[in-house]
Amino acid sequence: MAKLVAIHPQNPQQRLIMQVVEELHSGGVIAYPTDSGYALGTTLGNKNGLDKIRQIRQLSKRHDFTLMMRDLSHIGEYAKLDNNAFRLLKKILPGAYTFILAGTRDVPKRLLHEKKKTIGVRVSSHGVVQALLAALDEPLMSVSLILEGCEFYDIDDVRDAVDNQVDLIIDDGYCPPEPTTVIDLSGDAVEIIRHGAGDTSLLE
Repeated sequence: MAKLVAIHPQNPQQRLIMQVVEELHSGGVIAYPTDSGYALGTTLGNKNGLDKIRQIRQLSKRHDFTLMMRDLSHIGEYAKLDNNAFRLLKKILPGAYTFILAGTRDVPKRLLHEKKKTIGVRVSSHGVVQALLAALDEPLMSVSLILEGCEFYDIDDVRDAVDNQVDLIIDDGYCPPEPTTVIDLSGDAVEIIRHGAGDTSLLE
């Protein structure tokens, strides 16, 4: 059974945030709230955690994993992007967007799309996510918590689905599922892969 940690969404308690960070540093996999529903996360170097997430989500090697980042200050370490792409990200982040970008050599190969060598990048405005990443001091390897036949509107839904598969679950109250808008910047043109919570009019 996973540990359950209740954290205030607007004013995250630092003591509880550090409990989550300790779990991650110990090799744990967490279920945590974002501005677009719940997600699964683990540290970048945690191969066993990645395998566990693949198993929970039944993901293929062609899935784009996401780096949940606090801000864009270190994005060049993990993703390749030109000045125009950087200006676009800076213009509309943080928010409910996932950007697909070519990964750099600093990204573990197991996180990259098998053929395209791309990685997803997110900067969430969610208070708990921001506090967690500030304390962790590195990006979080992340995927949305999406399971066939399940809808996640509150903590009971999350616990029913993954209580025995993850190590810790963060409860911050009501967190309805509303997937991010996915935008591919890895090619020559901007391509919207999925319309979601993020406003695409900002791309015009």
